[in-house]
Amino acid sequence: MTFAPKEIGGLRHETELLIKQSREGACGVDLPEVENFSTSTRSATESWLRIGGEKRESIGLAQVNEPQVIRHFVRLSNQNYSIDGGFYPLGSCTMKHNPRLNEKMARLPGFGDIHPLQDQSTVQGALELMFNLQNWLSTLTGLGAVSLAPAAGAQGELAGMLVIKKAHEKNGEGATRKIVLIPDSAHGTNPATAAICGFDIKVIPSNSEGLIDLDLFKKLIAEHGKSIAGTMITNPNTCGKFEKNIPEIADLIHSIGAYFYCDGANYNAIVGKVRPADIGVDVMHFNLHKTFSTPHGGGGPGSGPIAVRAELAEFLPTPHVVKEGDTYKLVAPKTTCGKVKGFNGQFGMHVRALSYMLSHGTDGLQKVAEDAVLSANYILAKLKDHFHVPFSGNCMHECLLTDKIQKAQGLSTLDIAKALIEYGIHPMTVFFPLVVSGAMLIEPTETETKEAIDDFIATMIYIAGEIKEGRGDRFHNYPLNTPRRRLDDVRAAKTPVTTWNG
Repeated sequence: MTFAPKEIGGLRHETELLIKQSREGACGVDLPEVENFSTSTRSATESWLRIGGEKRESIGLAQVNEPQVIRHFVRLSNQNYSIDGGFYPLGSCTMKHNPRLNEKMARLPGFGDIHPLQDQSTVQGALELMFNLQNWLSTLTGLGAVSLAPAAGAQGELAGMLVIKKAHEKNGEGATRKIVLIPDSAHGTNPATAAICGFDIKVIPSNSEGLIDLDLFKKLIAEHGKSIAGTMITNPNTCGKFEKNIPEIADLIHSIGAYFYCDGANYNAIVGKVRPADIGVDVMHFNLHKTFSTPHGGGGPGSGPIAVRAELAEFLPTPHVVKEGDTYKLVAPKTTCGKVKGFNGQFGMHVRALSYMLSHGTDGLQKVAEDAVLSANYILAKLKDHFHVPFSGNCMHECLLTDKIQKAQGLSTLDIAKALIEYGIHPMTVFFPLVVSGAMLIEPTETETKEAIDDFIATMIYIAGEIKEGRGDRFHNYPLNTPRRRLDDVRAAKTPVTTWNG
């Protein structure tokens, strides 16, 4: 029997803006009238009634009752796709199941009900948790010191590059070390981070294997020498490949006194399998919300700690947790690069991440990497005869395809992505990395069942088959059975409508 995806339909309630639902006098609660209340300016003795002295005026809030409010937000939530609702194969974003145990731990009163301004003697358990998380990250990477302060991946990048900048300044080379080498396949935040830190960017092209072109890297080293502050490399990279020349690249960057920063966005592909310090990494950030618990984009905060070699520990962001005797303390590193976030980082994410680590153990974390890589290679093996594969060989935790075959029939990556939506599957990452045209970057993660992955594979093969047989033109109009049809994504991103004018 030929596979055909199920049409997604059912009860799809629309909801108007709350302001459009507003009716004079509608209310969800009855409040008693305030005695002797006046909208005129209050005297100084009555100023406790409200802040400021301006006359009260209507601020235009919607007047709605409780069922309207509840239905409005429930209906909005039903229009959102989530990892709890279905397969979410975003490449380079690790949208995996978030164990509910981690949520329970984060809500324990001793973790969920504390305040960062409490005296440190009253939050010793929380500080101990942070200290243990620092040690886990240090042990897994082989790097000597960790800061939990950065709020998310991009801020982790910023903190890591500030550490490198501070180290060069202490060595008296801050004015001369102005160049950072970054691959053309890098996440866009890498060059943005380097630029914010005041560095100039030199791009390292990719070769035909989807890897850093080693000969061109050597040429940049020879050309710029000690003007180079460091390199920012994602490994595994965004083409889904492990940079096989990474030890030689690290040796080259160290030979000129520069530092190797590793973007840890794809760390879940090698966690427990490779210690970054062993392949020459000096500084690295982690996306705790991707590798160790809450999925990236899952609605909660991110967390982007950094790990550095012991000799760079003095430059870590403040604060840092240390243990003195039986007491845990927040301290400022000796020559800190500064404070990158208010208070002490995303503590709720620290709880989730350590819970994830303790649940899995070191052997379980290794299995995470193995299963993520196995899932991606399974998809690659099943789809390689139906879609163009730009780089030969196996992949790591994500596989990269393009629309080259389908373009001959007039269909593009965008059409394939929109067709997946019609069939109830969130699209993969599209048009990234930019080093290939019409990219489709697929990451199945380690938490998806074979049945879920097989359903995705069957749907992709069905779409490819329809296009091959000349029946793909309808995909230009997909999706059809969604709360919103095909949108102009570029226009929506560039010129969003964020206000309502009646």
